Amino acid sequence: MESMKVFIYGEYADWQKKVFWGLLDDRIEIEWGVELPDKPDYEVLIWGVPEEKFVQEVASLKKVVVPYAGIPQKTRSLLAKYPNIDLHNLHHNAIPTAEMAFTLMLSAAKSIVIADNYLRKGDWTPRYEGLPNRLLYGKTALILGLGEVGKLLGKMCIGMGMKVLATRRNLTANIMENGIDIFGRHELEKLLPQADYLLITLPLTQETEGLLDRRKLELLPDGTVIVNIGRGTLIAEKALFELLQSEHIAAAGLDVWYNYPQSKEARTFTYPGNYPFQELDNVVMSPHRGGAFANYDTELLRVEHLANLLNGYFKTGTMRNLTDLKAGY
Repeated sequence: MESMKVFIYGEYADWQKKVFWGLLDDRIEIEWGVELPDKPDYEVLIWGVPEEKFVQEVASLKKVVVPYAGIPQKTRSLLAKYPNIDLHNLHHNAIPTAEMAFTLMLSAAKSIVIADNYLRKGDWTPRYEGLPNRLLYGKTALILGLGEVGKLLGKMCIGMGMKVLATRRNLTANIMENGIDIFGRHELEKLLPQADYLLITLPLTQETEGLLDRRKLELLPDGTVIVNIGRGTLIAEKALFELLQSEHIAAAGLDVWYNYPQSKEARTFTYPGNYPFQELDNVVMSPHRGGAFANYDTELLRVEHLANLLNGYFKTGTMRNLTDLKAGY
């Protein structure tokens, strides 16, 4: 391949472009913009939710790259109509997302937020009256979904002296990888009673939506801490709220939710659930910022990963991070 043309929809900051050009093979031609070029002949389109004309009218198109981890349903539906075009994504935000999950686990386990709120008022009661301060060392973490985020999270848990179990879709036999004991998702109900910490990193698909209903949540031992950085609706909302309220689930760290602002104005008055999670002291609430959107470090990782993805494809003819349209990841 002597050269390769790529169209990147949208605008990136000047510093991002500078870093990107410095990393990219000189023989890769890049065009940026928001309009379909007059003579579109690009081989790769970088766009999270492409308009159909950017796909339909480009005979040379072979690859669409979503420049983040989650695959929008609209993009999956569009690409299903073009079986000769492959869909790929980026995992640049795996590190900040795993770090957020681990932070939420520690914060929920150690009652950090509620202790902070007390001390800001000059109240030292949590020191003397036994505010929960749970150990991680020697406990069992169950990770649902062992993708890039799950693998990183598993390493962090092992580093804290935890036993780590995990599930992986379609795995038929139990295996051990990098100290993580991995099972097929069909064994979930056998694993839940072992979980001191339940860490959810799954994508939202038809298969995973509502995966953790009340019956499954009640299989957890009393005192389990839940962390969810996948999607809110992986867990039945009413059951989660009520089991937190009763303290069957001891605490939760949640970065993903059930309600999101539908406008810029609504960002300052939208509660994230249909139940008052904000009234529960045993919930650490985060407004879906695990991927650190618009954060310098994460945006730097984005352009680095994108350049590496394109360079690898140009040199080898094979692009990493191919997604399964049916599975959604």
